[in-house]
Amino acid sequence: MKDIQSHRKDEHVSLAEHFYQPEAAAGFQEVRLIPNSLPEISRDQIDLKSRFGGIVTDYPFYIEAMTGGSTYTGKLNQQLARIAKATQLPMAVGSQSVALKQPEVAETFSIVRKTDPNGILLANIGPNHSASDAQKAIDMIDADLLEIHLNAAQEIVMPEGDRSFDWLANIREIVQTVTVPVVVKEVGFGMTAQTMQRLQSIGVQTVNVAGHGGTNFAKIENERRHDKAYRAFENYGLTTVESLLESRRSQSQLHIVACGGIRNALDIVKSLALGAEMVGIAGALLHTLIKQGENETIQLIQQWQTQLTDLLTLQGVKSPRALNWQNVILNTDLMTYCQQRQIPLA
Repeated sequence: MKDIQSHRKDEHVSLAEHFYQPEAAAGFQEVRLIPNSLPEISRDQIDLKSRFGGIVTDYPFYIEAMTGGSTYTGKLNQQLARIAKATQLPMAVGSQSVALKQPEVAETFSIVRKTDPNGILLANIGPNHSASDAQKAIDMIDADLLEIHLNAAQEIVMPEGDRSFDWLANIREIVQTVTVPVVVKEVGFGMTAQTMQRLQSIGVQTVNVAGHGGTNFAKIENERRHDKAYRAFENYGLTTVESLLESRRSQSQLHIVACGGIRNALDIVKSLALGAEMVGIAGALLHTLIKQGENETIQLIQQWQTQLTDLLTLQGVKSPRALNWQNVILNTDLMTYCQQRQIPLA
């Protein structure tokens, strides 16, 4: 497990933790929940059940893809799987490309299914892989869903990254071939309405807009470069909130997932109000796990689960799906963004 890909997996975790910021810049500070002084609802009426790729989940958020592919990251995956099991959350593994090339590291991913045999698990592969490889990734962890990650900006900054990005035909073949629902996700640079429309046109039903403001892979990959020449790329992309605004026209045709800079239950509720059906969280959970341990990470998630019920009660809605734009107000910068991008506000 000493090859360059496995070493890169360790570097990604180390640098993600090194650059972690408790206060994210994903745009949530520019969105406020509108208070409801007469909720006319009881807390025990709240039902947090949601749907993810057609699968019913107990909560509207999940542990997003982080790691796997080396001895160290395999241990992290096992810990995250124990956390997912204890909190009834779905969990995604990191990119399994390394395990397709090096079968000896497959255990660092399959350990997740062994640890959480009845949980909802997401496999993860890049869009440059064949449908056959995608199915192998699914089978590796007996996955319920497949994430295809779009990471062109990361690859460009990565010293050893890809330089060819003809992906649409491949994604179409994977969607049409594999045995589980597919989620196409960004890795932190956001997604435009046009990208979502192109994905929908080839049969994709669920997209994760994964915006700027959380784990910054341009910053991570630039730090791995000897010349550190791509510093200007660190602010490339759309924030998570801007990406959710971009999804406005597609929300009746696509299932929207939000990710990137989610730091608390309030961010989750704001994401849901802006149109997300599910919310992915990575950096905040990895930081808590590394700094404080499994039990504290479980307690943090359980606190968020409790607070989600509290916030829905305060909003006077019985389920996450009942949240919408009437529950939020945007600041002037976001209003201007919507005007420039011709995003309907009504």
